[in-house]
Amino acid sequence: MKLSFDRAELDFRDQVRSFIALHFPADRPFTPGAADEDRWATALLHQGWAAYQWPPQFGGTGWNMTQKYIWERETALAGVPARMGGMGMFMLAPVLYTHGSAEQCQRFLPGILDNSVEWCQGYSEPEAGSDLAALGTRAVLEGDHYLVNGMKTWTSYAHIADWMFCIVRTGSTGRRQDGISFLLIDMRSTGVSVQPIVTLDGRHSTLNTVTFDNVRVPLDQRVGEEGQGWRYAKGLLTHERTGLAYVADSTRRLRRLRETASRTPTGHGWLIDDPLFAARLAEVEIDLMALEITELRTLAETATGQAPGTQSSILKLQGTLVLQRLTELFIECAGLHALPYSFEERGLREEMSTYLIGRSASIAGGTNEVQRDIIAKHVLGLP
Repeated sequence: MKLSFDRAELDFRDQVRSFIALHFPADRPFTPGAADEDRWATALLHQGWAAYQWPPQFGGTGWNMTQKYIWERETALAGVPARMGGMGMFMLAPVLYTHGSAEQCQRFLPGILDNSVEWCQGYSEPEAGSDLAALGTRAVLEGDHYLVNGMKTWTSYAHIADWMFCIVRTGSTGRRQDGISFLLIDMRSTGVSVQPIVTLDGRHSTLNTVTFDNVRVPLDQRVGEEGQGWRYAKGLLTHERTGLAYVADSTRRLRRLRETASRTPTGHGWLIDDPLFAARLAEVEIDLMALEITELRTLAETATGQAPGTQSSILKLQGTLVLQRLTELFIECAGLHALPYSFEERGLREEMSTYLIGRSASIAGGTNEVQRDIIAKHVLGLP
């Protein structure tokens, strides 16, 4: 198993670094916000790197798994987004070009590629979160369209989305998974309503509840076969969880944490020299190193043509835990200054905001409890 880069891969890494430095040099780093995000998205589109995970016949780069890994790591370390284009680019598009019709690819992929169409994901429901197969949103076929009724919740970016890719129940016989279909729903359709969800940090940032009241969805907006939506959705989640290891992002956070602790005074010097803090920092660094090796092992397997399997749950679980522990150590660095100010008057310190947002990482993409069950059954072979 090869866990090091060859000369060609190192040359590609240098090309990536040069491209990032061209647009965001060290003295002018990327700053989150519309201006830099738009500039970066335009640069990626012109370079042909916007859809770096897509096959070349659909406008992608054709990069192998190692090149994708290098890209994601270098962008994270440089503090620029690896992905522009949201859920349509990296969640829906693989389902479309794998299972969708030629007409659906021609209709939807261009808008995803140039980021002119926003997408959201309609999976979780009030009674179907971790047990997603328990979903109750129903689609009844009436002639050349489905009539959709039900509710989705925790729907990220639904308030700005143009379209939703959504799993719905179209049958009730056999296994619960057998009666699920995959629909593309225009968010401007009559009967679609969106309500914001205010999160732990006191703000409405991304999450929403979406209600469907007799929403008409044309039959040609069903992806693949009726009743096969669970298979498409499951494949999508496997790739999503592989991307939730946060290794490169956590590596950048660890580096910043070490720098911050070196400048944080205590009663006897600097926080970085405190034995208890240093021990906790070393523990999370060791776990991050082990996580990176696991990610590289997965990379080596997928490079041979294998799809990411149950180890994606290990990556998601451990990646979440490492990320959350890093945010906790940042709070320790901030000390009493991490206390939140009034949301209305003075906003929220970055350390506390990041910590609070990080709590949801153990839920999004499949809860940690679900990942542990998958690991126990399919990796450890437990009953």
